[in-house]
Amino acid sequence: FLGVMPAYSAAEGDALTTKLETFYEHKKDSSVPSHQATVLLFDPRNGSLKAVLDGSVITAKRTAAVSAIATKLLMPAFAEVLCILGAGVQAYSHYDIFTELFTFKEVRIWNRTKEKAVKFANSVNGPVQVCSSAQEAVTGADVIITVTMATTPILLGAWVKPGAHINAVGASRPDWRELDDELMKNSVLFVDSREAALTESGDVILSGAEIFAELGEVVKGTKPALPEKTTVFKSLGMAVEDTVAAKFVYDSWSAGN
Repeated sequence: FLGVMPAYSAAEGDALTTKLETFYEHKKDSSVPSHQATVLLFDPRNGSLKAVLDGSVITAKRTAAVSAIATKLLMPAFAEVLCILGAGVQAYSHYDIFTELFTFKEVRIWNRTKEKAVKFANSVNGPVQVCSSAQEAVTGADVIITVTMATTPILLGAWVKPGAHINAVGASRPDWRELDDELMKNSVLFVDSREAALTESGDVILSGAEIFAELGEVVKGTKPALPEKTTVFKSLGMAVEDTVAAKFVYDSWSAGN
């Protein structure tokens, strides 16, 4: 796939960008990442190109940042165990920001190929427990992050601790799943964009789960967070997130020069 994500933000820094992202599903482990991206930043006053930025870094960091915002608002009051399913680029970016912002007593990881999970555990700063099954990793976890290439559910509602918070980041196609029907239907569902979730997310479309709120509504205070419930945040990513992040990077670089 080649995705084109244009956006203009008047409110946050007066920025105009488009992200070009290729997405190739590698059947075998490849040295080339599945997602590669470039962000073009334009001057909204005259349309001239101001900068070309590494969209892969921006995508990884802004996605994890949005998951962190969702987690801050939706996770249970006492969250001690973090579980990450998947060991790719998004697993690293989520681990970095989640261990920076929150204090978990235990971090667990599971990946379909165990070698990648072991490599992950050996390369990050803190202690990470490598689990032999998704069920083992998930059982008793307070916060769960799914960042996989799964096309059928790898996280089952029967395994999830009541009151846990799940950030569902993978399965970005209408026929792909990471979460099963039981989990989707018995959780309070938050999304980044209703419109996108109802056309792009297999977890939402195929389960028929009802969307309770967009994350932005919770941030603005027009919808409650309900951290005492089992919550799912389905993240698909929005072009405006890339726009604001790219402008932030550009302004920081400009200030340094």
